[in-house]
Amino acid sequence: MFVPCLKSPLRSIPIAVSLIASLVIASQASGAAPVRVGDFALIDSAGEFHQLSRYGDKEALVLMAFDASCDSMQRQVDQFQALEAAWQDKGIAFGIINAGSDADVESLQNAQQRAALELPFMLDNSQLVTRTLGLTKAGEVTVLDPARLTSVYSGGLASVEASIAAKLAGEDTGPSADVTGCDLTFPALDAIAAATPDYATEVAPIVIEQCASCHREGGIGPFALDSHLMLQGWSPMIREVLLTKRMPPMQVDPAIGHFSNDRALSSDEIQKLIGWIDAGAPRGAAAIDPLAVVEFPDRKAWQLGEPDYIIKAPAMEIPATGVLDYIDIDVELPFTEDKWVKSVQFIAGDESVLHHLLTYVTAPDEAFEGGEADTTSVARRFLEGYAPGKVDAMTFPEDTGVFIPAGHKLSMQFHYTTNGKATVDETVLGLYMYDEPPTYENFTRSVAANFRIPAYAKDHEVKAAYTFQEDVVVTGLRAHMHFRGKDMKFTAQFPDGRLQDLLSVPNYSYAWQPTYELEEAMELPAGTKVHVTGSFDNSEYNPANPDPSKELRFGLQSWDEMFIGYWTYHAAEPTNQ
Repeated sequence: MFVPCLKSPLRSIPIAVSLIASLVIASQASGAAPVRVGDFALIDSAGEFHQLSRYGDKEALVLMAFDASCDSMQRQVDQFQALEAAWQDKGIAFGIINAGSDADVESLQNAQQRAALELPFMLDNSQLVTRTLGLTKAGEVTVLDPARLTSVYSGGLASVEASIAAKLAGEDTGPSADVTGCDLTFPALDAIAAATPDYATEVAPIVIEQCASCHREGGIGPFALDSHLMLQGWSPMIREVLLTKRMPPMQVDPAIGHFSNDRALSSDEIQKLIGWIDAGAPRGAAAIDPLAVVEFPDRKAWQLGEPDYIIKAPAMEIPATGVLDYIDIDVELPFTEDKWVKSVQFIAGDESVLHHLLTYVTAPDEAFEGGEADTTSVARRFLEGYAPGKVDAMTFPEDTGVFIPAGHKLSMQFHYTTNGKATVDETVLGLYMYDEPPTYENFTRSVAANFRIPAYAKDHEVKAAYTFQEDVVVTGLRAHMHFRGKDMKFTAQFPDGRLQDLLSVPNYSYAWQPTYELEEAMELPAGTKVHVTGSFDNSEYNPANPDPSKELRFGLQSWDEMFIGYWTYHAAEPTNQ
């Protein structure tokens, strides 16, 4: 879909949102029925992902608005954390949402330490969640029903316990208490409300840059954003997927690492898009609709000229409907002498159904099924991968390449998604070779683990590690789990004991498994131990889980599970002298 996060390395009001906030406050002041607030997600200062709907095992999620600039904040924090201690064993979850307009990293870190915050400190740098929840003062509390995505109470601390007790008893929460905290300010959102972003000059350019390459006719996106009318029609869903961080698909923790293929939107861009949607998604006065006239490069053209060798994958018949498991095939290569690959380009036969494709160089008798057949650490020759929106030819870093020994073959893993129309995919792959061997050979090492995931386990932790015996330079990282995958983090432990996080995927999705390309390669000296840590959600509250009653172990099929962190690297010392 919509490929437009919070950019913090830490972790007039739009009419529609203002109306929601007013209804929440007014209706709950009179003890009226709960008001729907919708789903949302935030990352906290520790890099953990929080989504309202994923709290389905809790009776309620209670959030308090925090603003470090408010003098009365410490007293309110102390009272709120005391509430959590009294109610945490009764199925009530608590958290603090940073609702202030100051998103300065150092200020937030200092404020968190001064306030001795022990609860999850959720970062709302765009302030969009705060405003959608109708929070107007520091110290204001909202009691949310995760099952119904509603707010059952919004007000001061004095009536929170009564509200929680009423919620547990299935009764109305009663009137809210006055809030005595400082007023929250929303300078960026108020400015957007006062001057609605212009569709042609402010909104459409964001969509063209971040979304339209997938959401176009023939693209992998389920609908085309090729006009103002289409964008306006899908705007409620766009608002939802932005607030829940479902899109963009590369949802890494922005506090950890920087990646050249990161397609995240800035807080400013998200504010503009949602502000425009909340204002009714107006067309504006421009005579020409930018989305209607945007032109895309020819997806079928070789960008680097005719390849040295073209691989034609077998034709794949894709049905109109259904969920397809991965398809693994081997393609024989005719090379009678060693080859070194410099650049690669994929041309999808039908990119509306080809979700991703991974390619590995494998030995003649090697059986490779797209994932490690066991949990030992293995270094492989990973050629390259195709993913939605990735249409440019890829050239390996200077003086590095993938080695294809004479007689080896190409193992390819295809993942297709059906779109209501039966089709045939015939993808081709172009290889551009070095005339002379490069200095360094690229490898991808799997770091995997054994595990047993109990039925209905919501947060089952798994970890794996590997120690490099030589100096290496890491250039890319990829997380791989299946439907129950929840999160994964990559960490380097240097020989002196120092730890450095390289990548965190706090909201893992089986549907999106890109290799995150480091903006700056990371040198790891010999003896560096790399850690891959993560967790699985095998509960019924995981919307992707096909069967929470199943105990899971390592397996190659999608309904089984895997836990593999892939490290792409080359030796620090020259491979070829």
